[in-house]
Amino acid sequence: MNKSIEIIRNPRLNLLKFVNDLSIDQLNMIPNGFVNNIMWNLGHMISAQQGICYKRSGLPAIINEDFFETFKSGSKPERLYTADDLKNIEELFTSTLDQLEADMENNIFVKYTPVTTRYGVELNGIEDAIKFLPFHEGLHLGYIFALRRAVLAS
Repeated sequence: MNKSIEIIRNPRLNLLKFVNDLSIDQLNMIPNGFVNNIMWNLGHMISAQQGICYKRSGLPAIINEDFFETFKSGSKPERLYTADDLKNIEELFTSTLDQLEADMENNIFVKYTPVTTRYGVELNGIEDAIKFLPFHEGLHLGYIFALRRAVLAS
């Protein structure tokens, strides 16, 4: 296994365990002071990975476009998510990383449209994108921890 992918995968798997005891209602709750919920953050981690790896490389995302649009940067929860949505997110949490690893090994990322993230990080290629992902996912992991505390306190 590619070490960079492992560094992304293991926290994702632990995060799923961390929220496993929450109900769908709790996963959908937007506590006071927050603008999104746990489900949106989980979906956003997948959508963001697809955007900065595939779309910036001029490749189609390996998730469907509706999922990408629902959870992309700048979006917010527009509906209540279902148990089926959660099951899909759980599957995509690992399958998208499996595919990313295979696509990296197959060298499909031959071009990349550079971008400077809102955090001031320049991404000039797929290698930069892969290095940026743990930082980005760590931010959302922190949001999810805070959301879980707020949800359980409600």
